[in-house]
Amino acid sequence: MGRYDEIHRRSLEDPEGFWGEAAEKIDWETRWDKVLDDSNAPYYRWFTGGVLNTCYNCLDRHADGGRGDQAALIYDSPVTGSQATFTYSELRDKVARFAGVLRAQGVAKGDRVIVYMPMIPEAAIAMLACARIGAVHSVVFGGFAGHELAKRLNDAKPKAMVTASCGVEPGRVVPYKPLFDHAFQEATHTPDVLIVKQREAAGCDLVAGRDVDWDEAMAKAEPADCVPVAATDPLYILYTSGTTGQPKGIVRDNGGHAVALYWTMKGVYGLEPGEVWWTASDVGWVVGHSYIVYAPLLYGCTTIMYEGKPVGTPDAGAFWRVIAEHKPVALFTAPTAFRAIRQQDPEGSHIAKYDMPQFRTLFLAGERCDPDTLLWAQDKLKVPVVDHWWQTETGWAIATNPMGIEAMPIKPGSPTKPAPGWDVRVLDNEGKDLERGQIGAIACKLPLPPGTLPTLWQADERYHQAYLADYPGFYKTGDAGYMDQDGYIFVMARTDDVINVAGHRLSTGAIEEVLAEHPDVAECAVMGIHDELKGQIPVGLVVLAAGVERPRSEVQKECIARVREEIGPVAAFKHVAVVKRLPKTRSGKILRATMRKIADGEPWEPPATIDDPAILDEIKESLREIGLVPSS
Repeated sequence: MGRYDEIHRRSLEDPEGFWGEAAEKIDWETRWDKVLDDSNAPYYRWFTGGVLNTCYNCLDRHADGGRGDQAALIYDSPVTGSQATFTYSELRDKVARFAGVLRAQGVAKGDRVIVYMPMIPEAAIAMLACARIGAVHSVVFGGFAGHELAKRLNDAKPKAMVTASCGVEPGRVVPYKPLFDHAFQEATHTPDVLIVKQREAAGCDLVAGRDVDWDEAMAKAEPADCVPVAATDPLYILYTSGTTGQPKGIVRDNGGHAVALYWTMKGVYGLEPGEVWWTASDVGWVVGHSYIVYAPLLYGCTTIMYEGKPVGTPDAGAFWRVIAEHKPVALFTAPTAFRAIRQQDPEGSHIAKYDMPQFRTLFLAGERCDPDTLLWAQDKLKVPVVDHWWQTETGWAIATNPMGIEAMPIKPGSPTKPAPGWDVRVLDNEGKDLERGQIGAIACKLPLPPGTLPTLWQADERYHQAYLADYPGFYKTGDAGYMDQDGYIFVMARTDDVINVAGHRLSTGAIEEVLAEHPDVAECAVMGIHDELKGQIPVGLVVLAAGVERPRSEVQKECIARVREEIGPVAAFKHVAVVKRLPKTRSGKILRATMRKIADGEPWEPPATIDDPAILDEIKESLREIGLVPSS
């Protein structure tokens, strides 16, 4: 039995012993009564009776325990041309002072605070300041549509909101005031106070009696001490899209979250305290919460906060410049970032311009990573490329190659095996285990490990219906896939993206793998659309690599031939559209469901999370060109 097998087995057979040991690495005000409380199953809770403060564990214990002069946060902003570094002592002092600002505005333990910010240090400071005084933060991606912000205001009912005057994107400045003004007009609940960080790129007018200037308030604030909270008290709410259109407020508790994230920095990512770590994401997403802010600081690492893009700030070498300059040993980002880099720089020529001897691992997550992208990154960077799979709801990896336990052989297309604490199964429609190799619904046996969602914000029944009702005793991931003979998990698609072609269940992900292997294809997506004869048929959309000047029709024919050869005629694959770009959310997820509605002629609206709504009109035109959308 390998080291991974031994640790994983123990985590399932003795979860209390396993996570109890992990919890010893966290500083507790009061030790827990029970590691795993199953008295109200299936609503399990971790470390009941325990009392702690997450901000103390992230900052104070390091600042006062020998890491005071170590860099805690490096801010790098190619879009504004600015950089800053904060030591653990400096960051602790700024967070304590902003916690004093919140306290002076009447924010207390249990109150909610909306953080609507761009990728600037003040976003992380606001999050940690909420944790310091026991307030519950809810980060909403800076620049999010006013209508969607209004929904979150109504659900969280915040006492205060922290924002900035603007966001800065490549080539443009995004004023936030029109967006939050719209939200305040539409919402039935608005915050008592709005704290605004004025940015040089564009300021905004403040409303007397409601708005507070960040810098002025910080200059006169009294620092606030850490407020102890129960392990089971909420640390934050993070909203994710719901099928009803009403966002789901994922709740993260304080105790289990701190224990699990601390454990992952070594167990999953193989880091040591004091090393530099970079997650190229946004604090508006769960990846930013877990691995820009909380996990690296809990563990005593230096974390990089990047306000820029993988390409265009200024070029496809942006990531390598950051790695060479700030010396992270690992990078965690989304596969879509690497597809963008590859599309702009297919040969990886920018990599040779930078010296990165300390860089040892690339981690990818956030969406399914096609094998071609993984192999390209591995070939160009000459380091292990680790695909791992997790969700907003889980807060950390369900399946991974655990680099700090036992680095296993990489199988492109698989996030490897279940992480310790996770009992992953592949189920049929009746909830029975499927044989290895058969595609089904991926579910996780309860109880879920620490750090995962205990419920939805003030919506226990909705939580039960969304995640627990379909497969009693299991958490429904909503993803479909299979487990191979070696126990490797292959997450092929969302359950909705497994299509039925004349009675044959096909994974859109498997077809995407074939298309991605075409040398001229930089990125692709496959969706199932309605067909009178076969029920559904697959349609491919491909983005060509930079510099490809061959006729589109040749590439389309070759793509169709490849799928027929690899998947077989059963796929009935006859339609490929060449597009300039794919519609995505700001976190990089491809909007297959929206494209499917366009192709099927159903009513559709641009999702709130879309990066650029204009892309959908381009997609509609491309589908019309291949005869799939009427020319009305």
